[in-house]
Amino acid sequence: MTFGRSGAASVVLNVGGARYSLARELLKDFPLRRVSRLHGCRSERDVLEVCDDYDRERNEYFFDRHSEAFGFILLYVRGHGKLRFAPRMCELSFYNEMIYWGLEGTHLEYCCQRRLDDRMSDTYTFYSADEPGALGRDEARPAGAEVAPSRRWLERMRRTFEEPTSSLAAQILASVSVVFVIVSMVVLCASTLPDWRAAAADNRSLDDRSRIIEAICIGWFTAECIVRFIVSKNKCEFVKRPLNIIDLLAITPYYISVLMTVFTGENSQLQRAGVTLRVLRMMRIFWVIKLARHFIGLQTLGLTLKRCYREMVMLLVFICVAMAIFSALSQLLEHGLDLEASNKDFASIPAACWWVIISMTTVGYGDMYPITMPGRILGGVCVVSGIVLLALPITFIYHSFVQCYHELKFRSARYSRSLSAEFLN
Repeated sequence: MTFGRSGAASVVLNVGGARYSLARELLKDFPLRRVSRLHGCRSERDVLEVCDDYDRERNEYFFDRHSEAFGFILLYVRGHGKLRFAPRMCELSFYNEMIYWGLEGTHLEYCCQRRLDDRMSDTYTFYSADEPGALGRDEARPAGAEVAPSRRWLERMRRTFEEPTSSLAAQILASVSVVFVIVSMVVLCASTLPDWRAAAADNRSLDDRSRIIEAICIGWFTAECIVRFIVSKNKCEFVKRPLNIIDLLAITPYYISVLMTVFTGENSQLQRAGVTLRVLRMMRIFWVIKLARHFIGLQTLGLTLKRCYREMVMLLVFICVAMAIFSALSQLLEHGLDLEASNKDFASIPAACWWVIISMTTVGYGDMYPITMPGRILGGVCVVSGIVLLALPITFIYHSFVQCYHELKFRSARYSRSLSAEFLN
């Protein structure tokens, strides 16, 4: 630090009246970017660009900011817990304090991120580098940091691969990935057609071309997954994410099938190995779930199922209880009372369960139906009960779906602003 009272071993930060003493050597690598910028200040003018006032006699830096919010942020950066909103403080005000000190919304706990997104969506609030109180990424970086270029490059690479709307390069990369997914799905579906199989049996080159296309798609998916793993911040969290697990499930069967083909032969007489190869080949249908990384609709569906698992379990319990009751009654009325004129389709309760489930969901394939008058009355009650039972939890799931959609759409809009600025520049 080239500016300040000479010989002082510590500096004092006065944030809204709350004073904090820090060792001078800690400023350079302090986790809060605004505080670490004090280390590179060479004159009082540079200091006043970082803080609001400076007392040279007491070596004290004044920040006219919220003291309680800074206390929460300071505890977080020192490793004493997780970052959550300060009590009795507006979410937007706390987020503005975070931006001022050099943190981002991703540092918040997930529940607080949801609260912040909901509040910003309700008020249509956007924070950017052009707004007062919000620092741009380049301005907020600590002066003299030697690792800043490499960190900036890793962060840019991570956003390019993880957030399709964060930049123009990310949009192009996402479009290419979608094209590979569509091509791989078309080839996989076409290979199951009888005409395709007959043509591949007569023309060996057709089968070879499809294998080459498949290998190219797998190579792209593998390279994309490896790069995203390398640039990820937390490798353990990366492995635990559902979409990354799906990527692994989509890629691994191809390499397993290739190894099995090498070891057992192309026309292996081991029937079990042949069945395994077919199962592994069909597991590549998981590729289509990769589209959830690029489309808000699929992300909304996954997020809704994650948040509404209690309602989904409740819906499943409703259906199971009703199915047990109506299947037992229908088996009794259609088969158990009159064995001579009994309905063979309702010979057992498990067989009647199929009729109950298609009746409650109002599908009604017509493959089995009651023929007695009591059975038909029971069928009508079953259909009406199914409509009521399915409608009860659907309302909660619907509202959660709408909320998740607006939340993800708002996040995408925030990244689109940075994309538009990059395109114009």
